[in-house]
Amino acid sequence: MRKIWFPVLALLVFAVPPASAQKPSAPTASPADMARLLAVGPDDRVLGKTDAPITIVEYASLTCPHCRHFEVDVLPKLKEKWIDTGKAKLVLRDFPLDEAALRAAMVARCAPPDRYYPFVDTLFKSQEEWGTTRDYKTALQRIAQLGGMNKKDFTACIDNKAGENKVVESRFIAAEKLGVESTPSFFVNGTKFNGAPTFEAFDQQLSSLAPKS
Repeated sequence: MRKIWFPVLALLVFAVPPASAQKPSAPTASPADMARLLAVGPDDRVLGKTDAPITIVEYASLTCPHCRHFEVDVLPKLKEKWIDTGKAKLVLRDFPLDEAALRAAMVARCAPPDRYYPFVDTLFKSQEEWGTTRDYKTALQRIAQLGGMNKKDFTACIDNKAGENKVVESRFIAAEKLGVESTPSFFVNGTKFNGAPTFEAFDQQLSSLAPKS
């Protein structure tokens, strides 16, 4: 698997234009395949109630500044109005843009499921501390230790080929089947969200999908 995925990752990752310079790409999967690929699965981490009627699937890279902006400035408002009230749930999926993002995603997924989103939040908020340094592994290890992961477990995590392949496969499927070209990218109840990822834009679309009381 490693020999298959890493050449693909290298081709897909290292020349990604800014989101503002990209035109929306049409998915290549059929509607039925899209529904299957976007359905919440056992490997997904869900933020919110699993039976919430609206599902937001986000593809993000932990080294992406735009993803950090969404996490820090937009998501708290969505949580308050939509997620914490049981109206919507968020599923974050990996779309690493570089090696540091790949390893960070692996580390986050080695955390207990109930600690995944707090760990992701910490990684986004400390992005400049680890995501822009050449020795990102040492910086990630310090953050992981603060989250309760010892050095032995950290090393085992970032060297785990099965975990590596899952993260790479997430990006490959999103790019090849779902038309994802930039981060963050969102799907709301199976439909690509093409607006600006602001609270106001999300609030408007989610309001149109919410069950009428």
